[in-house]
Amino acid sequence: MTMNISPPKSPRTSNSENLLQLNLKDHYEIIRDLGRGTYGKVVLAKCLETGTHVALKVLPKCSTKLREFQREFQSSYFLSPHSNIVKTYNVAFQTRSSYVFAQEFAPIGDLFDAIPPQHGMQEVDAKTVIRQVASALEFMHSKQLVHRDIKPENVLIFEPDFSKVKLMDFGMARKDGTVIRKINGSIPYTPPEICEAVKNENITIQTCGDVWAFGVMLFCMMTGNFPWENADLGDIYFNEFTAWQKRKTTRVPSQWRRFTPKIMKFFRKALDVKPERRCEVKEISKYHSDSWVVTVTNDSDDYEEDDADEDVSENDHIDELANVLQHHGIDTKIDKSFREKRISEWLLSI
Repeated sequence: MTMNISPPKSPRTSNSENLLQLNLKDHYEIIRDLGRGTYGKVVLAKCLETGTHVALKVLPKCSTKLREFQREFQSSYFLSPHSNIVKTYNVAFQTRSSYVFAQEFAPIGDLFDAIPPQHGMQEVDAKTVIRQVASALEFMHSKQLVHRDIKPENVLIFEPDFSKVKLMDFGMARKDGTVIRKINGSIPYTPPEICEAVKNENITIQTCGDVWAFGVMLFCMMTGNFPWENADLGDIYFNEFTAWQKRKTTRVPSQWRRFTPKIMKFFRKALDVKPERRCEVKEISKYHSDSWVVTVTNDSDDYEEDDADEDVSENDHIDELANVLQHHGIDTKIDKSFREKRISEWLLSI
């Protein structure tokens, strides 16, 4: 008597709430690795049922809790309708050792490999990419979700001219306002309020953390370098930037002088050390029609900026003149209008 052996069930009959245990090779031809990390790995695979090439994210059970896998899959699938977020298919299952879900495959790779080290991207390409990433993040934030891992490695490229890029990797995504314990160390994209927290200290997840990382990523795209190693007081490059940002000096740090005053206004807002004062990601749309890179490097100590920065510059000059007056024995501890009049009289006399 022969037994009828049922064919393996399709992964499409499984979901994150009721995961079928399947043999990966029964459903996919594994072609090659696309990436590996502490999370697990992503592999390029061909679906034997449909012939479609997909990216399978494989998360080992030994280091991934089921609820963590479910949260990442559900967040990814929920955000999929946006045109600049990687599409996650309704395919989730488990093997004996791993949890697996399927996403669309990006043939060109990620943004990190498209940034020339030490030089950065062409301005027109950077604008094309950052507009799409901003749109994806704005969509996420409208759903009260925070990505928490914005960096070039998590932006996939689908067209050589960058006309189609997509945000990916929602393994760290959390609801805005969620309180968690700090576990990981800091990277250049980490905002100062997180850098300052010690291990196991409670931190609150906020969308402004994504804004900070978004600003740092734009700097990396345009220069091929990081602006600093860590956003804390022990980093000289971070200190130089914050001194300029807080208007303690008019001297723009040398690595920022390739940028025009216009886009520096965005950096000032997006990279504000006070989280509550940071702009939203959509602020970048105000600067798309402006030039972002100066045609000739500005090597002067003072960096002239317009609008509000002009007022600050004028006040700085008044303060300098007040110091000169005090040196000549003239009291400047009087009301502002009278002080400015005295300075004007003194200027006319020299």
